[in-house]
Amino acid sequence: MKTLAGIFTAIFLIFYVTPLSAQFGNIPKRVENKAVNRVNNRIDRGIDKSLDAVEDGITGKDKDKSSSDKNNQNNKGRADEQKNKDNSSNGDKSNGRQEQQKMQSYSKFDFIPGEKVIFFDDFSQDAVGDFPALWNTNGSAEVVTTNLYPGKWMRFSCREAIWTDELLKLPDNYTIEFDVVPIEGEEGGMAGYGFRLMQSINANSWDGGAIPGKAGFYFTVEYYGRLGYRTYINQPGGEGMGLSGYKSDEETYAKKDQKYHISLWVQKSRVRLYQNESKIFDLPKAFSLAGIKMDRIRFEDGAAMISNVRIAVGAPDMRSKLITEGKLVSYGIYFDVNKDVVKPESYGTLKAIADVLKENPDVRVKVVGHTDSDGADAANLDLSKRRGEAVKNELVKTFGIDASRLESDGMGESQPVAPNDTPANKALNRRVEFLKL
Repeated sequence: MKTLAGIFTAIFLIFYVTPLSAQFGNIPKRVENKAVNRVNNRIDRGIDKSLDAVEDGITGKDKDKSSSDKNNQNNKGRADEQKNKDNSSNGDKSNGRQEQQKMQSYSKFDFIPGEKVIFFDDFSQDAVGDFPALWNTNGSAEVVTTNLYPGKWMRFSCREAIWTDELLKLPDNYTIEFDVVPIEGEEGGMAGYGFRLMQSINANSWDGGAIPGKAGFYFTVEYYGRLGYRTYINQPGGEGMGLSGYKSDEETYAKKDQKYHISLWVQKSRVRLYQNESKIFDLPKAFSLAGIKMDRIRFEDGAAMISNVRIAVGAPDMRSKLITEGKLVSYGIYFDVNKDVVKPESYGTLKAIADVLKENPDVRVKVVGHTDSDGADAANLDLSKRRGEAVKNELVKTFGIDASRLESDGMGESQPVAPNDTPANKALNRRVEFLKL
């Protein structure tokens, strides 16, 4: 009887919610989508349970055997999970091979981060369990660590928002980057998340509403992984200028507990957004109305872990810096904490440097790594040398630069360009320099 009741319940729910979206005609579209998504989640779970019960009844599995199989499956799952954890902590060599192979997949990645860092937060200055110091919220969030990925993360699961506490002074051209891990939300299953770049009305408030602030760009990951966007202008003359769309390619859909690197490149009215190596959206006229100056970012509407939030301005003139001035300082070459493997999102920067070297075949360069002051001096010196060598090897292997034109070295923490007192200043000290020989 319980099995039949489950089937009838699932069928009833399917037909009951079929016209649900039609009942939201007087409610904003965002509310409609949230309501439909939440109902769909409950329906899916109800259907799965009912069908599981039917399958068990049809196959004639007795209770003891079913319980035994379930226990075996759980044990296997735990064993596989532990195996994955062990593999993820086998040392730099294993992880290094994976990252090196992935570098090739970024061959179309043309993103180059800004040169001057104006905001950076990896939550290293915050205590685990605390709300991060550089942010504000009308909901909740906390700093956590996880066995999935190294470092500290800001974890949230809410239908409110978490935003940068102080307003950002952003020029016409700038870049925004962050690492994100979608996680399970309040309803079970991946909840998705939202990221908003906006022009605030109130510097001390979160600016409520479905289209908050004077203007904004909203990037959303839906509960089933699809990526979408919306732009809007809440100013005179901006009526009808909003844009919206989504990425229908399922290969780009986000997945629960997977880490993604999101990059935004804003050049006046143009906005480009990348997820890992893929360019997801390229909007040449996202904000064509004069006077729009974004000044805040925020995360909202879902569940995720966020880290390594970096905002920088000014595209580096690599050719002039290296060839004319003889020194190029790069902040666009990335490594994991305490590792010397070049992360694949460095591809755009490395390619631009390689292009300069190819256009000037007589130029020889020394690649020098630098670190912040965290950790022991000797360890930082060794790490910086290994990072300089890794960048040199990547230029040779991936971009075809003659090895005889390159040298490498490392200075550790001995030549800081800023005090090692904040995450932003430490980010300035973690750099790679290219010196013309």
